[in-house]
Amino acid sequence: MNRDIFIRNLTKEKIEMSPKGRSANELSPEEFEKCYESFFDMIFEIADTDVSEIEGYGEFDENNKAPFESLEAFIKDDMLGDPTEGYWKNWKEMFGTTFLKEDYYNEIASKTLHYAPFCEDKRFLANNNTFFCNMIVGEDGKTYCTDWGRAGIMDYMMDFAILDLNKPYLLVPEKLFEYAKKRNIEIPDFKERFLCMAYYKGIVTLRWHASIDDLESCESIVKSINALEERMNRL
Repeated sequence: MNRDIFIRNLTKEKIEMSPKGRSANELSPEEFEKCYESFFDMIFEIADTDVSEIEGYGEFDENNKAPFESLEAFIKDDMLGDPTEGYWKNWKEMFGTTFLKEDYYNEIASKTLHYAPFCEDKRFLANNNTFFCNMIVGEDGKTYCTDWGRAGIMDYMMDFAILDLNKPYLLVPEKLFEYAKKRNIEIPDFKERFLCMAYYKGIVTLRWHASIDDLESCESIVKSINALEERMNRL
């Protein structure tokens, strides 16, 4: 089944696949400050989807199945696995030949796995691609995701972590912490879950940018990753 049709069916057609509006990537920090709650509302609306009939964790495969038995298995396979084909075949050869440094990569992967137990059993639908270029602020004031190609079953904190990785100066987790208190939304183990998702997505995104020799993005991502722990401790 086509992915968009699958997502529409799964969400009881509450997801708008072809929204009209402005690219979220065009928002200034001041504009985001005024409308960030619509981004958070969107992520929680997605997470509210009933996924009880779907087994497993991870990004949906070509059959729209979540193929991993645990969240840890999903992120460990993505971070540390050795694919036998495809883009990431022999990816560890990048160590020493690109920006990607083996000691640093393994350090962040270890931190991710340290926090993984806090995210286990957190089974939600996540877009898993909430970079600002993939979102639209609609004419109705709501925010919409336009790309569901990496959607799957995982902790919804993934979608918040991607927002922050994309533009850390917007202070997404700091805003989310206050938003949750104001809305009386309980997020158990907030800091640990955010760190797990942020370290995981940060290191695999770093790997991607290193693979295309995008030095500027690599340096920005490392700076963002290195600041995460201190930011969480200030909450």
